[in-house]
Amino acid sequence: MNKKIRILAINPGSTSTKIALFDDYDEVFSETIIHEAEELKGFEHIQDQLGYRRDMVEKAMENRGFALSGVDVFVGRGGGIMSVTGGTYEVSALLVEHAASGIVSNHPAQLASQICKQFAEKYNRRAYIVNPPDVDEFEDVARITGIKGIYRESHIHALNQKEIALRFCAERGLQYEQVNLVICHLGGGISITAHHKGRMIDSNDIIKGSGPMTPTRAGDMPYIKILDMAFSGEYTKKQLTERLNKDGGLTDHFGTTDVRDVLKLADAGDRYADVVFRGMVYQNAKYAGAMAVALKGRVDAIILTGGISNGKRVTDLMKEYIGWIAEVVVMPGELELEALAAGAIRVMRGEEQAKVYTGAPVWNGF
Repeated sequence: MNKKIRILAINPGSTSTKIALFDDYDEVFSETIIHEAEELKGFEHIQDQLGYRRDMVEKAMENRGFALSGVDVFVGRGGGIMSVTGGTYEVSALLVEHAASGIVSNHPAQLASQICKQFAEKYNRRAYIVNPPDVDEFEDVARITGIKGIYRESHIHALNQKEIALRFCAERGLQYEQVNLVICHLGGGISITAHHKGRMIDSNDIIKGSGPMTPTRAGDMPYIKILDMAFSGEYTKKQLTERLNKDGGLTDHFGTTDVRDVLKLADAGDRYADVVFRGMVYQNAKYAGAMAVALKGRVDAIILTGGISNGKRVTDLMKEYIGWIAEVVVMPGELELEALAAGAIRVMRGEEQAKVYTGAPVWNGF
């Protein structure tokens, strides 16, 4: 019997760092380390948080009674690097250099590869990242807009989407590289993506702003009205960006990010709450239909995942709209830490070859 691989998965977010210790696929423990706003104010740049977050992870392990020296492999979410195709990447010096500089974008996720690399070097172990936010597998036609020089970019919940796809295929005895799926990640942010034979060929943009309304994002809007807002004198660029991409959606309508709060209002007779709820689901369903078009109608299944897909009223309404396209499968929740561990296991067991980060973007313009 093969010895179980002990894995520490690390996923830094804006105000927390999620970690989990696994023995193969069995979770030993998981913890969300909260970073208070006052603590983070002391760091001018995200990169300045590296030592602080690393030490917090080490302390959490110690408090649980586990030594970092007993970990076989360290795996993190990754981020801040040039665009890559999906997969598991060994953390190299070049990858760390790009992550540290935030060569493309700045987000706490860029600290994950660096923390893993430091632990791996200290204890002579391996370090990986899995399906980072920088995954780009778009078809060229999906990049085109109506303005020359402005092109659509790939910003997707790649980690959870890829893991859900792999789990669905494993349950059905299918090969991910041989099926077409529409995966709807329904959470605070929403990404609805066409998976064509192992590649995410089109999706809405969860960072730059496109797609359906979400609990926190405004989603697609008439651009002339956005221009009117921008030149009204009522907003700075930062204020308008936050209203559209952070405080939009359900937050703007009702001051909550929780769909259940909106449904309570609707059940109490609030017609506007009912219309907004159904409107959000309607917009999500329309995007699922658009991704079916990207797959030329050949869709093996539509999968609903993410936290909002725990709500039966959401999934039932989605099925009413899109059930005619293909079977709709509900796989609720987010499996980001599990996805990190699974990617490391596949490489450590020789089931998948670790990819090499070259620093060359997948796509660099036409």
